[in-house]
Amino acid sequence: MSKSLSAYSVENKKEKTEKHIMVVWVDNESGVLTRVAGLFSGRGYNIETLAVAQVDDAKHISRITITTEGTNSVVDQIKAQLLKLIPVHKVASFQINNKSILRELALVKIIGNKKNLEKAKKICNSFKTEYLDTTKSSFIVELNSTRSEIDRLIKELKPYGVASIARTGPLIMSKGSEITQINKGKIL
Repeated sequence: MSKSLSAYSVENKKEKTEKHIMVVWVDNESGVLTRVAGLFSGRGYNIETLAVAQVDDAKHISRITITTEGTNSVVDQIKAQLLKLIPVHKVASFQINNKSILRELALVKIIGNKKNLEKAKKICNSFKTEYLDTTKSSFIVELNSTRSEIDRLIKELKPYGVASIARTGPLIMSKGSEITQINKGKIL
């Protein structure tokens, strides 16, 4: 029996699995997100986080930011397959390093008695959160930061009445004027 050459069958033992953040620019139309997500699930790869929004109103282009885990060869194959989809315009893969800016957004609702709310507010103030809503028995804060800082905030707030958490996945962009992206197979 011949050994499969596909990166999806059995990952190369020499290549380590890493977290990858991919950005895909697509036409903003019905079914595109399903097709993009299907590429991952069809090959048995999980999408850890997903953030989607229209970024060009005139051209109806949306930007999909996907966090996944895999080897470099798997990610290269996923990028190549994504570029074959008709509604896909560009694909980029980003590394999490000092050459990129990475941010997540979290909204946290705290419900509690006056004493717990005061303690929670001290914690929130130390993280420089923004208050979006406050009542006598609750408040909602926003934190735009790194995943680890958001995780720390939530961990510190848990004992004081965390009632609800909403988070985005990461959004990422290269620092400076350099743009590294693939446009239908051409490096720009």
